[in-house]
Parts: sequence; structure tokens; C-alpha cells
Amino acid sequence: MVWTMSEIVRSSSVMQKLQSEIRNHTGRKQNVDEVDILKMTYLKMVVKETLRMHPPAPLLMVHESLSHCQVDGYDVLPKTSALINEWGIGRDLRVWGDNAAEFYPERFENFEVDFEMVPFGGGRRSCPAMNISLASVELVIANLLYSFNWEVGYGMKNEDLNMEEVGSLVVRKKFPLCLVPTKYNWED
Repeated sequence: MVWTMSEIVRSSSVMQKLQSEIRNHTGRKQNVDEVDILKMTYLKMVVKETLRMHPPAPLLMVHESLSHCQVDGYDVLPKTSALINEWGIGRDLRVWGDNAAEFYPERFENFEVDFEMVPFGGGRRSCPAMNISLASVELVIANLLYSFNWEVGYGMKNEDLNMEEVGSLVVRKKFPLCLVPTKYNWED
């Protein structure tokens, strides 16, 4: 959620587009609920893009092959350990193009593969909490953006928000996220 809010606040166009979607699909009620979230396609793209750019764990758990197979012409023998670089997958220029280092949720408009599967693993060993995790992040982010406008304080510009990462097994922001909320006025 910290990375998602950081990326949203850093890009005014993303924040405006997302707030517009959230407020238009929710109408004037107290909170965004789970039913409202189902209609929000741009919100889902923003969360996928955040997972691509800022995976919770840059290296996935070690996997072991069960049988002989070939991957890109290479023989993989049984009991071979494989370490998957999720951070590298999310920044691969061959997949994401020249703007791979840019936060651009619209890239998921016509994307064939569900990228959110990568951070949660895949197949029978995928994380059983994937759906509830995504729904929780979407619901919290939607409610934060529904009720408030956000900006970086201390006279900084939103686009200058520091996005440095630290950590190895788990990556986090080097500097904590500190935002200033302003209650959204429905009368404007």
C-alpha cells in the first residue's frame, strides 16, 4: 500500500484518473465497498503496475524441478534449484518496452497475462491469500482516494517524492512516506 500510494501521489495524472474512476463508480456514500471495487478497472491496473515495479520480495522462493525439462533450449535436470528474479522480470525491456522503469498503469489495458500472479507465485504452490490480499489493497487505496486528496508536504512537489529502495529479501522505501490529506469537498 505504501508503494501504491507513493506512485499515485507522484503522478498527478494517475491520481486524477484514479480518483475520477473511484468517485464516479461509488457515488455519494460513506465508503467504497467491495461491490464498487469490482467495477474499477483502472484501480486494478494501478495495483498490478505497483506489483510490477515494487515487488514485495524481489527474489521468489527457491523452486526445485521435479523432472527433466527444457527451458529456452537449456536442459533442466531433476532436483535443480531455481531462483526467480521477480524484480528483473518486472523491469525486462523485452517484455515491458523502453518505458519499463516508468510507472504506467495503462500498460495493463491490453496485457494478456495476469501479472499479479508473479509476486504470489503460480500453480499449485501459489499463495492462498492472493485474492484477499489484492482485494484488501484495492479497498484501502480506493477509500483513501475517495475521501481525500493527497500531496507531499514540506513545500515539496509530488513528482519529487523520493522512491529509493532498501533491503534485499524484502524491499521497502528508504524514507518513510509522509503525505498530507485534504478532505474531499463534494460541493466543488
